[in-house]
Amino acid sequence: MHDIRHIRENPDAFDSGLRSRGLDLLSSELIGLDDARRAAISALQMEQERRNALSGEIGRAKKAKDEARARELMDEVARLKVYVPELEEAERRAKKALDDRLAEIPNLPGPDVPEGPDETGNVLLHDWGTPVAIANAKQHFELGEAWRVDNGTAMDFDAAAKLSGSRFVVLRGQLAKLERALGQFMLDLHTTEHGYTEVSPPLMVREEAMFGTAQLPKFRDDQFGAGITLSRTEQNRRLDRITELATPELVAIGELDVLDLVGKSHWLIPTAEVPLTNLVRESILSEDELPLRFTALTPCFRAEAGAAGRDTRGMLRQHQFTKCELVSVTAPENSKAEHERMLGCAEEVLKRLDLPYRVMTLCTGDMGFASAKTWDIEVWMPGQGTYREISSCSVCCDFQARRMNARYRPKDGKGPRFVHTLNGSGVAVGRALIAVLENGQQPDGSVAVPSALRPYMGGLERIGGGT
Repeated sequence: MHDIRHIRENPDAFDSGLRSRGLDLLSSELIGLDDARRAAISALQMEQERRNALSGEIGRAKKAKDEARARELMDEVARLKVYVPELEEAERRAKKALDDRLAEIPNLPGPDVPEGPDETGNVLLHDWGTPVAIANAKQHFELGEAWRVDNGTAMDFDAAAKLSGSRFVVLRGQLAKLERALGQFMLDLHTTEHGYTEVSPPLMVREEAMFGTAQLPKFRDDQFGAGITLSRTEQNRRLDRITELATPELVAIGELDVLDLVGKSHWLIPTAEVPLTNLVRESILSEDELPLRFTALTPCFRAEAGAAGRDTRGMLRQHQFTKCELVSVTAPENSKAEHERMLGCAEEVLKRLDLPYRVMTLCTGDMGFASAKTWDIEVWMPGQGTYREISSCSVCCDFQARRMNARYRPKDGKGPRFVHTLNGSGVAVGRALIAVLENGQQPDGSVAVPSALRPYMGGLERIGGGT
């Protein structure tokens, strides 16, 4: 969320940041909305002051036994009792109009972010390792679907489709164990060597939490909503309305969308960034508590509404996947160094797994909504013959903190300031599994297990294929 005061004081700089993202210039519109809000506040305050003054005049008129004047003043107060609530509502609407507009505007890019329209403008920061040259390299799903396990395959998309539809997968046997091993390895690395505190967060969060990290309202269609929370009176009112509109049979076959009437109360997390970052919402920390570093290994849920036709084969783009998340909360002057540190922690996962990768600095047209700067780590996938994203490490400055009202009290004793927040994947477990399969594939169809994972795999050096 942006600070309207900063926009008023720096309209040209604000518009320049939006322009670099390929967006319309909005400072004039926002200042106009703020002018309307200020005018509504002024009108309300003036009438409230008038009401207070009239109360004093009534007392003096009664003391002077001037009943006619007292009655006249009391009639004026009665008028204000009707008028002031109208002004309060006007002020509320003006504030909401400004807040809603600000909530739709992405963060501004940092000064060192390269400008570009889309991923073609991203810039290589550095790379590590040498891509493996594999003759007739197979993609991960070709390997996984070739392995028979009991009554199915090790990577079974058909069984998942029967259970849940497209973009889900069932993993069996050694592949299921490999997925678990990767997650445990990442958690152990980040907690024992990188100083992150492990957290087991809820997988469902309230709308306020999703707003705080900026998944809502802009990306509502990409999320999975769940559940309803209504007062008994409201439940009965809407139930009566449903009864008026349709029979239960019509409702059951979808002629009436009941969820549109009752709404959603919770959201499945698209990433553990949401609950981890919101751990500091509506709080004032002491500077001595910073930095805070959290990690969590969780399932993640995404509707992938904008991914129609993309990566339809395999595990690259799923509705449900597992990810090891990294979140940091810092003082503003330390967030740049923390960003570099977080990137190093994520890179270390791939180094230990001996997976070649490269780091790209995302340009202004390819950055996420809440990010001020993002580095993407892209791992080499021999089956596709290309690099694919496996982690994004972003610094959001105070953008999310303003939406969450997350602050800290500086040591110098000055008033509370907004914290800076950072998030990154450390890393996506499903994509790490894909990379291990494709980079470790052997001529007989088996896969070499990276040495870092062998303690988690019962000492196995190879899985699948002819093993």
